[in-house]
Amino acid sequence: MNKSDKSYKTIGEVAKILNLSKNKDGLLPTHIIRFWEKQFKQIRPQILNANRRYYNQETIDILKKVKFLLKDQGMTIKGVKKFLDKKNPLVLDVLANNSIKIDNLKNKVSKISNLVKTLKNFK
Repeated sequence: MNKSDKSYKTIGEVAKILNLSKNKDGLLPTHIIRFWEKQFKQIRPQILNANRRYYNQETIDILKKVKFLLKDQGMTIKGVKKFLDKKNPLVLDVLANNSIKIDNLKNKVSKISNLVKTLKNFK
């Protein structure tokens, strides 16, 4: 783990890490993270100078799981609460890692496909 993994992140940095899409004004939707804080007791940022939120890696990992379950798996907030209350997060970690691997594979296949199309145009 390098130093940047151990450091605290701001809510804006966490929104970028979670890859939350920007709104029409180009701003990151940090309100989603604040909403999730209210819904899930496991999300506990450090609140320091002037009520600014700072997130450690453990909290960011929980946020990643929440996003994965809500956005990618289509679970409800109630369902995610039940899942997070269980002490068996290993299954979720495997699902999330497999989903990330599949997304990476899809991106690579898409890039290869685009390269093949480009090469065909050179003939």
